[in-house]
Amino acid sequence: MSAVETHPAIPYLPTPEERVEGREKVTGHARYAMDVPIAGALWAAFVGSPYPHARVVRVDAKRALRMRGVRAVISGKDTAPVRFGRRLQDWPILAHDRVRFMGERVAAVAADTRELAEEAARAIEVEYEELPPVFTLEAALSPEAPILHPERASYLYLGGGEPPKTTHPNQQGVVIHEHGDVAAGFAAAARVFEHTFEYARNHQGYLEPRGTIVWIEKDGVVHVVTTNKAPFTLRMQLSKALGIPEETIVVDAGYIGGDFGGKGLSIDEPALYFLAKKTRRPVRSLLSLSDDFQVTNPRHPGTLRLRTAVDAEGRILAHQAHVLLDGGAYAAGKPQAGLIPGDAGLLLAGYRVPAARVEVVTVYTNNEPAGHVRSPGQPQSAFAADSHIDEIAREMGIDPLEIRLRNAIQPGEIDITGHEWHDHLAREVLETLGREMKWNEPLPSASVGASALDGPDAPQSSTLVGRGIGYCVRHVGRGKTELEVEVGPDGCVYVITGAPDQGGGAHTMLQRVVAAELGLPVERVKARRGTTAETRHDPGVGGSRFTPVAGGAAIDGARKLRAELEKLSPDLDEALRLAAERHLRVPGMFDQTQSRYSVCAYGLSVAVDRETGQFRITDAVLVADVGTVINPVAHRGQLEGAFAFGLGQTVMEDLRIEDGRVITANLDSYKLPTMPDVPTLRVVLLTEDYGPGPFGAKSVGELANSAVGPAVANAVRDAVGARVWSTPITSEKVFEAMRRR
Repeated sequence: MSAVETHPAIPYLPTPEERVEGREKVTGHARYAMDVPIAGALWAAFVGSPYPHARVVRVDAKRALRMRGVRAVISGKDTAPVRFGRRLQDWPILAHDRVRFMGERVAAVAADTRELAEEAARAIEVEYEELPPVFTLEAALSPEAPILHPERASYLYLGGGEPPKTTHPNQQGVVIHEHGDVAAGFAAAARVFEHTFEYARNHQGYLEPRGTIVWIEKDGVVHVVTTNKAPFTLRMQLSKALGIPEETIVVDAGYIGGDFGGKGLSIDEPALYFLAKKTRRPVRSLLSLSDDFQVTNPRHPGTLRLRTAVDAEGRILAHQAHVLLDGGAYAAGKPQAGLIPGDAGLLLAGYRVPAARVEVVTVYTNNEPAGHVRSPGQPQSAFAADSHIDEIAREMGIDPLEIRLRNAIQPGEIDITGHEWHDHLAREVLETLGREMKWNEPLPSASVGASALDGPDAPQSSTLVGRGIGYCVRHVGRGKTELEVEVGPDGCVYVITGAPDQGGGAHTMLQRVVAAELGLPVERVKARRGTTAETRHDPGVGGSRFTPVAGGAAIDGARKLRAELEKLSPDLDEALRLAAERHLRVPGMFDQTQSRYSVCAYGLSVAVDRETGQFRITDAVLVADVGTVINPVAHRGQLEGAFAFGLGQTVMEDLRIEDGRVITANLDSYKLPTMPDVPTLRVVLLTEDYGPGPFGAKSVGELANSAVGPAVANAVRDAVGARVWSTPITSEKVFEAMRRR
């Protein structure tokens, strides 16, 4: 995969970056959670339920405790009623009354070795009383459905305010947004269109499984080494769940081997706390990849029903959407107040929508708990919404690019959230995409597109070709963070942050921003990460916030440092020498509250085999509104990686659950894209609309993956004349769509 791009260089930093952690990683010296040496550490293993819904009648650990080297066994009676979660703490550390999904933990073992701990876990006998399971959204919301969380009123809800109001006991969360006169918009419509889409369950696909180590000092301080990407937030959640002060918990998150949204939730740390407390020794755990697939927090699958009113030219007058998402057994993986995944309600994002009513509901079932995955909620929304727009265009006989240009939002207009739009490049992104795709030129005549199939004399080429557009916007992250900038004894400037590195080049960005602001060579600026006991509060890496928010704090700290240096000496080197003697250290803070967005669009061409439905992408171009580029290499990697990520979740990835059991629980059955699966991508960057980040930067880590789904769906629809309404878009589904047509 390659990219062709243009971008403005920061005046002080015209060359591509060198990753600050690159040498450590390629030489094997980077310290991940499982690399931390802890003398006398025990290993943990867990007993998982073989039933998706059952009462826990009895846990018998006598055989396990007789094994030499087994130091402790705990069950739900030892941890009840403690639960954990990011916003709603509804997930028991160990099930103490009932299990709600297959694989839910009912007991934990601490032993001298990992192998012994796993053997002891297998020796524990658990007696269950099976209960009726609920697997589908329809069954969960029926009046006769068993109530999966009858004690919900007792759950701790974090972050202030009240939990979302629900109308059915099996609803996790409900968010309803309404603006404008929806009824009047539909009454005035020339046409009304309604379509329903299905989105599959996806795993994040990170390389490093979850791992953690917990120990308790004699003074009561709890140490947590973890793969969690938000150490300060984890500290708060553990404090609330365990009932111990935050200042007695020290969280250390070093390098993280991939995240993609999943590692904001931790599932091991609370249980290890109880094992460490009982054994008075450090305890560590490491999930196998198969366990990670079965018991963590994949993307929410669901059903999205969209209804849109348009005028005679295809301009949107009003929109309604009802989104049902399978939240699984627990809502613990969702940090939003409404307990829905991120931007699940951001239907028709990037379009002018004068009136809308959007309802998003997450539902308790006896499936694996769902959580956050890269651009949480938005791939589902984008797949449905931009496929919906494309279908409207085709049914009305309007060019698919033209209908998007007619409805693309402009500054001062109202977006799907009911707010005024402030960004500028929606139309320019689409117009640039049209030029790059040569949209107005016909497809190659050697193969026959869908329109040629309609006549009785249509040529019967074995290959059908088509092209499609996927259009999407993503917010530029919001939030508040703090860090520190200091002058070290070596005369270098250090940026000290509590945020871990999860592979996106976060610390390199901090280095380059501070170097540019101070006018120093990059080699004289270094980034240093610390534990929660050593650094100022940081919300963690995620939510598209790090570049604009942490970068803004780095700018603030650099400017404060420069002001102090100017007081010491007009000569920068002399000022740095004097500052080092005084151990000069200043805070940097930034609070981004305004909603800003980036826009992107894909254009894809596909060739489809008429006999099998198998298809391949023959051309792919991405146009992205990105503001100023700070880390050119990492920036390109994020966009190309987003394309591969979105492509995998569109055409091959499906974390399938049958009767409560994950049946694609490893990489032999859950296929992730590899390089031969990913076509060449051309990338065109638009940089003139500056964002709120340093020097006008915007976030791109979660910008470009969501629009891949509708681009593929729309290209296949163009080629074969029939639509696939669900993900993944497989050759079997394409063939069936052609057969039905």
